[in-house]
Amino acid sequence: MLDAASWAGRLGGDTFLAQTYHRSYAHFPGAADTAGLFSWGDLNRIIATQRLEPPRLRLSVDGEMVPLHRYAIPTTNRRAVTWSRIQPSDFHGQLREGASLVLDAVEKIHPAVGAAAEGLERFLGTSVQANVYASWTDREGFGRHWDDHDVVVVQLHGSKRWRLWGMTREAPTFRDVESPEEPEGVPVADLVLSPGDVLYLPRGWWHSVTADQGTESLHLTFGMVPHTGADLMLWVVDQLRASLALRRDIPRFGSLVEQSDFTDAVRREVADMMADHRLVERWAESIDTTDLGHAIPSLPYVDGLPARGEITVKLTTPRGRLTANREQGTVTFSAAGTAWDFAESAAPALGTLLTNQPTTLGEMADSAGLEVKEVAELVSILIEGHAVAVVGTVL
Repeated sequence: MLDAASWAGRLGGDTFLAQTYHRSYAHFPGAADTAGLFSWGDLNRIIATQRLEPPRLRLSVDGEMVPLHRYAIPTTNRRAVTWSRIQPSDFHGQLREGASLVLDAVEKIHPAVGAAAEGLERFLGTSVQANVYASWTDREGFGRHWDDHDVVVVQLHGSKRWRLWGMTREAPTFRDVESPEEPEGVPVADLVLSPGDVLYLPRGWWHSVTADQGTESLHLTFGMVPHTGADLMLWVVDQLRASLALRRDIPRFGSLVEQSDFTDAVRREVADMMADHRLVERWAESIDTTDLGHAIPSLPYVDGLPARGEITVKLTTPRGRLTANREQGTVTFSAAGTAWDFAESAAPALGTLLTNQPTTLGEMADSAGLEVKEVAELVSILIEGHAVAVVGTVL
């Protein structure tokens, strides 16, 4: 199981975070146990049962998307709802001729991949999306390119060749003032990934990928949302909206003195906040506790949970915080954009939720020495705030 602890162990834990993350590529041969993670059967089933329009599901060859009409036909039901229906023979033909298949955001529709994405998110502290890639030939699906986010690649089946070049522009972003130049010379690494191999690649690193080893290839790419200085400044501005200096109208038609006084006031507010040596820590706490996670209903319990110890619940977001308020004798549970204050006695029960593993109301009650009814009432509050969901019902 690729939970947070497992990812940390496979990638190198604190050493990876301190020496490799955001800095350089790393290859971890045989680091991942891929049994039960994702298979060709899973891919077939998803394509057959889900209505997946481009770009969610797409084919690409030589850096260009294959037109949808070459492998799918529009289908309309009796209620005039239209979607694209994959034609297996045409679909196979495009793949046989060198197209690569991409399925985006598979963590949303495949539980094992979703759990792996959550685990990586907990380890790295950033949102994660998982895409599936399948290739059959030595033609490049996407050409030599760079990504605007770090990736962790897990090879599932067959082999894939990765040629890597370094950055030609340090820390390029999606919204940038200029584009990185094409790299020159030979690649800094030429790797062949086999089943179970893991590859970490920072954003901005150029790479080309081919299935040139004589076998079909299936791999998962976990993409991590980057957090840059620009993102920090946007967060700082949001925190300063309570400041009068930032609420005032810009004196566009005022005198130069008025305009200078205005910008000086804004500068002082920003400088004071940036001087806080705990600013990054505060920002990290904010993004951890405001991430909305997954919108998971808790059917059939639409009017609170019954006091039944077998009911299984889980946090809906990979990240949350539990803070002790010793002077008040309370704890604050923060997740999914909301914070709640509870009695100190609830802390052990709330702590079980932060493991991100499914837990029963009975287990939560036992951990805190509470009655199941008390825990059911507590969890019902968190369900109303979208922070917790029922994942195992009892009827």
